[in-house]
Amino acid sequence: MRISKAKILKYAAMGIIAACITTFFLKKEKFQGHPRDYAEIATEKIIRAATEYNSISFYVDGDTLSGFHYELIEAFARDHGWKAAITPEMSFDKRLEGLAEGKFDVIAYGILATSELKDSLLLTSPIVLNKEVLVQRKASSPTDSLFVKSQLDLAGKTLHVVKGSPSILRIHNLGNEIGDTIYINEIDKYGSEQLISLVAHGDIDYAVCDESIARAVVDSLPQIDINTDISFTQFYSWGVSKQSPVLLDSLNAWLQTFRNSSEFKLIYRKYYSPSGKK
Repeated sequence: MRISKAKILKYAAMGIIAACITTFFLKKEKFQGHPRDYAEIATEKIIRAATEYNSISFYVDGDTLSGFHYELIEAFARDHGWKAAITPEMSFDKRLEGLAEGKFDVIAYGILATSELKDSLLLTSPIVLNKEVLVQRKASSPTDSLFVKSQLDLAGKTLHVVKGSPSILRIHNLGNEIGDTIYINEIDKYGSEQLISLVAHGDIDYAVCDESIARAVVDSLPQIDINTDISFTQFYSWGVSKQSPVLLDSLNAWLQTFRNSSEFKLIYRKYYSPSGKK
């Protein structure tokens, strides 16, 4: 596919920003090479978290860092007397690899629970409700053959997703449900927001991403349509290594209390309530 020079520069700039943020937070760290549990993290007093750089999870806003998952992991670290070192990693597979290698202690990003992921991760108690949606351009005419009106129209189509995304299993299942093949193209170097931009500018026709991310950018990209659901509304969680059960218990205990706090409600409204959007 061809991508304009301006868009290449835009995506490159986002990558440089992400790399700079990573360097800023992690330059003093020495990775252990194995997953850490609570005691080891508490000794260093730094929890290492991976997330995605987008308008919901983690982003630069002027001279400050913002994002739903950013604010939550910062609050968790603060309440334990720690600091949070946050790495924006666009590839879901690389987040999993970093967790297995001990580069990250937690994936602080909405993870949809699947049987496959439960075999390789420990998932926290649910944090937010979300679902996967199809991102496409609005119909150019009533007979626009590219426009998908229902899930049945996905037969034979190619959907672009972030490499390793849990939505892949759902798309395979959806293909079985409609009795036809839905092709999947996994993209390694771009995150969900970049895929949405590629759809909006005609470089690809379809992408699948979290509804919350799509809704965060739909006002600035009025040519896109996000009204076709790919999955049902489900709970999304954070993930830790299977070698970190005490960290999981600590996160769950904290979440149980924090989710009932006024601080959590304020953070949630800021990123998920339409009236809270910038």
